[in-house]
Amino acid sequence: MTQGARPPRRATTIAEVARAAGVSRQTVSNTLNAPHRVHPDTLARVTTAIEELGYRPDQSARSLRTGERRTIGYLAPVDDPFDPNPLMAGFLEALVDAAGAEGHRVLLVRPTAGDEAARAAIDELVAARQVDGLVFADVLHEDARVARAARAGVPFAAFGRTAPGLPQHWVDIDNGAAMADVVRHLAARGHRRVGFVASDAEPPWMAARREGFHAEARRLGLEVVQSPPGAPGAPGAPRVAALRELLRGPQRPTAVAAESDLPALDVYEAVRAEGLAVGRDIAVTGFHDTPLCRHLHPALTSVRLPLRAIAATLVRLLLAQVRGESVPGAGQVLAAELVVRASSE
Repeated sequence: MTQGARPPRRATTIAEVARAAGVSRQTVSNTLNAPHRVHPDTLARVTTAIEELGYRPDQSARSLRTGERRTIGYLAPVDDPFDPNPLMAGFLEALVDAAGAEGHRVLLVRPTAGDEAARAAIDELVAARQVDGLVFADVLHEDARVARAARAGVPFAAFGRTAPGLPQHWVDIDNGAAMADVVRHLAARGHRRVGFVASDAEPPWMAARREGFHAEARRLGLEVVQSPPGAPGAPGAPRVAALRELLRGPQRPTAVAAESDLPALDVYEAVRAEGLAVGRDIAVTGFHDTPLCRHLHPALTSVRLPLRAIAATLVRLLLAQVRGESVPGAGQVLAAELVVRASSE
């Protein structure tokens, strides 16, 4: 041992905590694993002893005893590290926090693109017994990951709706209702001619937003100005050019809703290229309320997803399956929030 170095501190045992608190080892165990069984005064005394002695439970022994790994596997959607999806980054942060609040960690797994790679990743996690269950995001109606987990009997929870015939262990927002809120907001500001800008993606949540927009516009008697060819498709210059053509028309919209925040950037560019001003001449809204919304000029009105509530609900739903507790037979829908800013005031 190097001169002057202190020997490593020996780990405190559960027996030492029990002696310090004047209780049995079982009472210490109950304090850690089933605090509702312990009298409040005793609970406080044992907790104080744990903190003062710096006791840390042996998680490996606990896993052997209970079968729980205290780890949740998250199969992250395929993404580009140089152009990451800001919504999914926020969701991952919320998921890690929600799992930590339940005493679990998150094991991040990102298979390569393709259904077979996702199925292989699930099989590997199950075979290695590395996780208690799985969380999926960006779930499609016919999702190979969900089908594989269901067939293997692996506990899972999904951010997005699963297909009929599969376990309905999902949490989602009502995308159609959220977009209807956008339309009502624009109508309340006096807009009668409105446009809608879609991305080039066709997942079910985008389709729901599109349907929600058009249904509410019809109900309120608004005129929907159709985008010319090219506006709904590829982002960047092609869409900007198509939007500029739309804004030159005699019946140009006074408001444009985008189905996510990134297409709204193209609307901003097109509006400015035509010598108009966002917020003054053309109202613009987005969807997702990613951080860029607050930093645009003017700040972008957008729909905020309750990411923390979604993550916490997913973790509770997953752990209920792991622990053999009752699980709702239907998915859970959470409300989104329209955050109004200067782009549409």
